[in-house]
Amino acid sequence: MVIIRDVKSLREALREVRMEGRKVGFVPTMGALHTAHISLVKIACERSDYSVVSIFVNPTQFGPAEDFERYPRTPEEDCRLLEAEGVDLVFIPTRSEMYAEDETITIDPGVKAQLFEGRSRPTHFRGVLTVVAKLFDQVQPDLAVFGEKDAQQLYLVREMAKNLQMPVEIIAGPTLRELDGLALSSRNRYLKKAERELATVLYHALTAGVERFQSGERSLEAIRGSMREAINEVPEFEVDYFTAVSDADFEETDPVSEHPRMIIAGRIGSVRLIDNLCPSA
Repeated sequence: MVIIRDVKSLREALREVRMEGRKVGFVPTMGALHTAHISLVKIACERSDYSVVSIFVNPTQFGPAEDFERYPRTPEEDCRLLEAEGVDLVFIPTRSEMYAEDETITIDPGVKAQLFEGRSRPTHFRGVLTVVAKLFDQVQPDLAVFGEKDAQQLYLVREMAKNLQMPVEIIAGPTLRELDGLALSSRNRYLKKAERELATVLYHALTAGVERFQSGERSLEAIRGSMREAINEVPEFEVDYFTAVSDADFEETDPVSEHPRMIIAGRIGSVRLIDNLCPSA
C-alpha cells in the first residue's frame, strides 16, 4: 500500500494506473475509521481494479462552534485497517496542500443544501462539495463510494456530479448499525455510557415513521406524529429536525412520496447525531 501526502505525487501515481487501463475506485473519508467506513472500502475494492482512500479532516465543512479541533484523528490505525483490506493507495494531505491561504472559489451547493442539515449547519455543504470536487479532480476516479447515513450529503454529491458533468459513478453504501439500531459513526465515541443508551432514540423515531408508512399512512403530519411520540420518550434528546422526504429529490411532500426516506438529527449532551431510514431498508 502506497501512502501519498501531496497532490503532485498523487497525480503522477494515478496517471500510471490509468495508462494501464485500470478502473479506479475512491472512498473519501475524514479518518477515525470504523466498520462502516471499511464496508465502503470493500465496495470500492470489489468494483474497481485500483482502490484509493483519502483521509482529510476538512476544516471548511465545520462551523465555528463545531468539533473540528477535537474530531478524532487516528491516521496510523486507519492505515493499518486499510492495508488489511488491500487498499492500493492512501492520500493523506495537509490543510495547506488542499487549500491556498488566499482561496476564494467554492462550490455553491444550491437551494437543497439550505434544508435540514443546512438549516443547522449553513456552511457545511459548501465545504463538503468543495473538498469533494477537489478530490475528484485530484484522484479522477471512475467510481466513488459514499455512505447512506449521510443521506443529504449523498444526494448533493450526486447532484454535483450530474450537474457539473463529472465522469464519476457515485455508489451508495448501506448504513451499518449496532444491534440496538444505533448507526455507526465516528462521533459515537464521544457519547458517555448513559448517553449511548439514549442515542437509540434516533432509530426508534425512524422506525416509528417507517412502520406508520408501511401501515398505509401517507399523511406527512401523521407520520411525523409517530416519530414525535418516539422522540418524546427521551426528553434528553434535543431534536433539530425529523421528517419524511422523497428519496428522489430530498423534499418533503404531503402526501408522503411512495419512495420516502425518514430523516432525523439532534443532540444528546454535546454530541450531534444524524440518521435516516427507508421503508425498503
